[in-house]
Amino acid sequence: MTPQTLILRTAGTNCDGELANAFELAGAPATVVHLNDLIDHPSRLEEFDLIGFAGGFSYGDDIAAGRIFANRLKHRLYEPLLAAIDRGVPMFGTCNGFQILAKLGLLPDPHAGVQEVTLADNASGRYIDRWTPMQVVADSKCIWTKGLEDHDLPMAHAEGRFTAPDEVLDRIEANGQVALRYKDNPNGSARDIAGICDPTGLVFGLMPHPERFQHPTNHPQWTRMGEDFLTQTPIGLQYFHNAVVYVKDKQAAAVGG
Repeated sequence: MTPQTLILRTAGTNCDGELANAFELAGAPATVVHLNDLIDHPSRLEEFDLIGFAGGFSYGDDIAAGRIFANRLKHRLYEPLLAAIDRGVPMFGTCNGFQILAKLGLLPDPHAGVQEVTLADNASGRYIDRWTPMQVVADSKCIWTKGLEDHDLPMAHAEGRFTAPDEVLDRIEANGQVALRYKDNPNGSARDIAGICDPTGLVFGLMPHPERFQHPTNHPQWTRMGEDFLTQTPIGLQYFHNAVVYVKDKQAAAVGG
């Protein structure tokens, strides 16, 4: 059975095509659905095995990045999304998608029912668009980063500074929910955090863009990386492979059981 992916978009979303392509290359064909259509037919969530929240500038980032998208989800689709998590559907949010998941409250704990973290203006006050080195947290629960080594990813945001009260930061670190850190912390994020997951490890949000690293030549230094680099699966795609393998293993277990 081939896993199926839902990609949510709305006005201002502009990375849905890249995200859909990453899932498809990883073996999970993607359907891009407008938020309005899903609000009208929330039962469609039951058709999908993975869910992606793409980057961009949803609703023009009015009020704050991801705020309007998150509010619409909160009032119309929160319970169906919780039900999807409870039945084991991995969810991925990059950049604006991470901002949405944080403001919606699906991260760091979907069942808390409140927003506990946010992505604030970069400490520099400037939009940052560059590749940056990432540290994978080895003991994280996150299924998306399982087995990955440290690597580079592209980032492009003005509101990407991860921040939360110290007690929340302490809790998510102790609980293995910090999945990815910046090695050079370009935006001033608390404790160098670039990405976190929920307590199950299924829901993952990060500011960098793995979906923009689908081919070795996407890396700005690819000509200097050697022949091995050109024959390996780009690490950006490995995030998606991990989630697809998780879903396939779950499907196989259900059939075998």
